[in-house]
Amino acid sequence: MANLRVHNDRLEVHLTPAEKSLALRGADVIVQRDDIRSAIITDDPWIWVRGIRRRGTEMPLVIAVGVWKTHSGSDFVLVKGKRQAVVLELSDGEFGRLVLSTSRAAELIDRLKVGGPSDDDAEADDAEPDADDFAQEETSGD
Repeated sequence: MANLRVHNDRLEVHLTPAEKSLALRGADVIVQRDDIRSAIITDDPWIWVRGIRRRGTEMPLVIAVGVWKTHSGSDFVLVKGKRQAVVLELSDGEFGRLVLSTSRAAELIDRLKVGGPSDDDAEADDAEPDADDFAQEETSGD
């Protein structure tokens, strides 16, 4: 079950060994917070899976893990069942979009503060305790 860690400067999606195998990917997904343009919570993540699976695994309405190729680039998808998900639109980097199933979608968006940095972020600077507050997030929890 992937862990999502929010840091002051980045979001890390730590994949389990099984998810790495299913995604045909050796590394975790790391996104710079400055690259996140928007975040949306969806109750049906399957409508957000777009393009053609380039590498990874898909069983429709059961699991989709990996990279989907689109006209505009690539998306990383980690969708399990009919769980709520977060869709992150990105402006730069390896992927144009992340679609991540999570039972704590509202908390993730709150931690990302997509609207812009707050005074608390400026004071925190590069402190790592922010990452620990959200480290226990599992994308496939029941």
